[in-house]
Amino acid sequence: MYAVVDCNNFFVSCERVFRPELRNKPVIVLSNNDGCIISRSTEAKALGIKMGVPYFEVREQCKQNDIHVFSSNYILYGDFSGRVMNALSEFVDREDDLEVYSIDEAFLDLETYRDPENYCRTMRAKTEQWTGIPVSIGIAPTKTLSKIANDVAKKYKGYQGVFFMDTKERTDKVLASTPVKDVWGIGYRLSSKLTEYGIGTALQLRDADEGWIRKKFGVTVLRTIHELRGIPCFFDGAVPSVRKHIASTRSFGRNVTSMEDLREAIATYVSWAATKLRKQKSAAGGLYIFIRTSKDHTRLHQHEGVFRELPVATDSTPELIHHATEMLQELFHEGSIYKKAGVMFSHIVPRGSVQLNVFDKTDRTKFSKLMHVMDGVNLRDGQGMLKFAAMGTTQNWMMRSGMRSPQYTTKWNDLLVLG
Repeated sequence: MYAVVDCNNFFVSCERVFRPELRNKPVIVLSNNDGCIISRSTEAKALGIKMGVPYFEVREQCKQNDIHVFSSNYILYGDFSGRVMNALSEFVDREDDLEVYSIDEAFLDLETYRDPENYCRTMRAKTEQWTGIPVSIGIAPTKTLSKIANDVAKKYKGYQGVFFMDTKERTDKVLASTPVKDVWGIGYRLSSKLTEYGIGTALQLRDADEGWIRKKFGVTVLRTIHELRGIPCFFDGAVPSVRKHIASTRSFGRNVTSMEDLREAIATYVSWAATKLRKQKSAAGGLYIFIRTSKDHTRLHQHEGVFRELPVATDSTPELIHHATEMLQELFHEGSIYKKAGVMFSHIVPRGSVQLNVFDKTDRTKFSKLMHVMDGVNLRDGQGMLKFAAMGTTQNWMMRSGMRSPQYTTKWNDLLVLG
């Protein structure tokens, strides 16, 4: 048996931990630069607030309905994610039985537990008690089925946050009411093609002919069918796959005209992306950076970028910052007003299979140790605790976040004071 534990409206739940008066009140969280809605409370959904809608389109509706609005606070959310995962680790006998899938979701292997439903009810209650974050849990024989079970646990309050897909009758009923687009790994494009062939539900997909599916859609969809039939195919490490490209892009909180500000921004984005690169134990052999001018500028609106193939694939932040800074010199135009910038790593290879260059004189062992220490400190004490001078200190170009809550758990000055 597998269980998938998913935090309910995670970003909103994080905001409510230190603001209990917001419970049962409509709350939304906005994306970078206060752009669009990325998290909604149940109460906000009931008022017709949709996911992904630009904030300016619903600003008046939020005021009229007294909806509480927050800028994204990823440092706070990341810390709470770590707390939730640590809480879940208390409920597994082996470290390998817990697989963190995303910032707010994890799989647990429950093969050795005799009464998984009651065990998960205890786990759900304790996790919320220890962290303040409510979770929903779906239990089933495979990861794909447990994801569907989790949707049921969230949707129907009668199950009190835990749904066990333990019988054929219950499984058939749930799969028959689950659109094929909602099956883990199918998505919109693939579901459109399946629908053309009369496969519109998870049950119809499960019962489809294997040979025909393999011929039309390949082995990945075939594995999904096996998962829907209760045969595990997605084991630890199989999903998610290693990213072939890693990017970090942001719009600036104000117009940028100086090379110094652009260098700081590019160095910061490189640092963020390099952390993701090391997390999946990879190295990048290609680097692309771009800068975009403001549409309001008198000059022609421009989106300029440059690519460089690196001499040796690397995951070293200082080395990547060095290349990115050199490349930025080719793009910068004095007098232009810039609104956005970004970096993207490509030609990504496993860190253990990097092809060295005979002319390379870089002490890669030293850089590897440095990155290991920095990542460890930032993971323990909060992102940005240690950073490179090239990233700047004031970062006045940083994105807008006028409605951001305090970083209660990671910043001394934001500690909650009880009077």
